[in-house]
Amino acid sequence: MEETAVSQGFVVRRGEGDGVELGGLGVEFKISGQQTNGLLAVVEHPIAPGRLVPPHLHQDEDECSFVIAGTIGARIGDAHFEAGPGDYVWKPRGVPHTFWNPGPEPARVLEMIVPSGFENFFKETGRLNESGLPFEQLVVARSELARRYKHDFVEGWAEELKAAYGLRLLGE
Repeated sequence: MEETAVSQGFVVRRGEGDGVELGGLGVEFKISGQQTNGLLAVVEHPIAPGRLVPPHLHQDEDECSFVIAGTIGARIGDAHFEAGPGDYVWKPRGVPHTFWNPGPEPARVLEMIVPSGFENFFKETGRLNESGLPFEQLVVARSELARRYKHDFVEGWAEELKAAYGLRLLGE
């Protein structure tokens, strides 16, 4: 897919775009910030059954998820939600959130990231996961990467959600 300025318009065809696998969460890159002059980025997330995205918050980006297939659960702040095909889930910047696939089938979510930039966190995380670094160095590198993208992990939620919904964190 060629990088294009927002003023030129473009189409991303089904199946186009690179991707990375993050241990139960896929990231398929559809529209980059370079293509939209930084306005937004769009990725698709195939989510394996029973997988939980580590609880986190973004300092600089809002996210809007559109459920394409399957069902997702979400916790945004203190509220718990379930969303199915055709539903939208808004995750504002600065608010802790997470999402998961509670169902027995894979789910698929279209994620709009506003403004763009955070899609690069996924690319760099994928490269780190494939780097072959020893586990201890990988943990340090992931923490540094998260700091650089102002991506803060939320303590305490994962164990609670894993127990309540029978989930596994990405990579477990």
